[in-house]
Amino acid sequence: MPTERKNTKGKKRNMLETFFTKILNFDIFLDQRADAILLKFVNILRYIFIMIMIAYLAICLMSLFHKVVSFTFAQGALDFASIKNILTDGLFTLIVLAIVKTLFIKNGFDYAITFLEITFVVLVRKMILLETDPSETLLLLVLGLTSALFFILIVYIHVLKNREKKEQDLIEQK
Repeated sequence: MPTERKNTKGKKRNMLETFFTKILNFDIFLDQRADAILLKFVNILRYIFIMIMIAYLAICLMSLFHKVVSFTFAQGALDFASIKNILTDGLFTLIVLAIVKTLFIKNGFDYAITFLEITFVVLVRKMILLETDPSETLLLLVLGLTSALFFILIVYIHVLKNREKKEQDLIEQK
């Protein structure tokens, strides 16, 4: 009788071990295969989005070119309102161009810097579009200080990157 209990317990234990081993193997399979499949799917969607954004950028550039040409033919020397309109569209096109550029960046640091630059351009565009009446003075001051801070950060980070690159070049030369 005691040997039958041991055999029954041993069989149950073996069945449980086999069951959990199969679950673990299935989990490993899913982990490896599902990650690869999902990563490929996300990359395909990323490239589709990049193509759409490149087409949108081309449309923005054509629209900007058309606006410059049509305003120039209609007015000759452009007035301030037309120049402001063209500058606004140009800054928007610059923002779209920067976003498309970020889609090709693989390095996280460069990605963050590029978004900092985009934010700077967005703030400058907002300051250009904002009407300059006395009630908006505080907002203009805050936007100006924020954009100045972003500009200082961008320049500082570029200086640090160049310094690091020069140090790496010196190390490689030795």
